[in-house]
Amino acid sequence: MGYNHIAAPHAAEIGAFYERYFNPYLNFHRPCGVPEEVSDAKGKVKRVYRRYATPWEILRELPELAKYLKEDITIQELEQRAGAQSDTAAAAEMQQAKQKLFASFQGKKTA
Repeated sequence: MGYNHIAAPHAAEIGAFYERYFNPYLNFHRPCGVPEEVSDAKGKVKRVYRRYATPWEILRELPELAKYLKEDITIQELEQRAGAQSDTAAAAEMQQAKQKLFASFQGKKTA
């Protein structure tokens, strides 16, 4: 989250930031490397990253995906969340919310 100590009274605000902005950004918009294990001629196994995808794109590839979801969450709902914003717009919104969150810490005094 940062390099400085953040006082405990801010925990609820930080939790709300993660739930509203950061986690959706990570799950639906930020690509991560998908490892592939490759063996060389000597049998040494090495991980290579030829493909990058968001966690949602990787999860979507599972056969029978619906059985892994919570009962109240549908594939269509997740698709809608993923398509609601572009990756760049989601990143900008998350960064803006983070700056606002950190600015709110500056103005508050804790005991």
